[in-house]
Amino acid sequence: MEIVYTPNAPKPIGPYSQAVKVGNTVYVSGQIPIDPKTGEVVKGGIKEQTRRVLENIKAILESAGFSLNDVVMSFVFLKDMNLFSDFNEVYAEYFKERPPARVTVEVSRLPKDVLIEIAVIGSKG
Repeated sequence: MEIVYTPNAPKPIGPYSQAVKVGNTVYVSGQIPIDPKTGEVVKGGIKEQTRRVLENIKAILESAGFSLNDVVMSFVFLKDMNLFSDFNEVYAEYFKERPPARVTVEVSRLPKDVLIEIAVIGSKG
């Protein structure tokens, strides 16, 4: 087991790792739309927040030797399911070919009252 950390994604704000690599698999913790340079939630709506979350995930995956193409499963938590269409539009930009399996649910509240959180599992097998 290897703990994954990159300064190119937000520092964990609790007792968890950005990701954990086990063999050919990487488990990326839920990411919210925090700009790693400022430590603040990005300005804007669901599209801007989704883009920031996916850029954070991309940075973590790359630091572990993976890419978005290696993502096999994603878990999406939306503050409001009415945001689904706009979220999906941005998400599709990042997963053009071979999109991963996905779970998307609406939740009542997320850390820092953001609109979205995404966790992923990547595999090179």
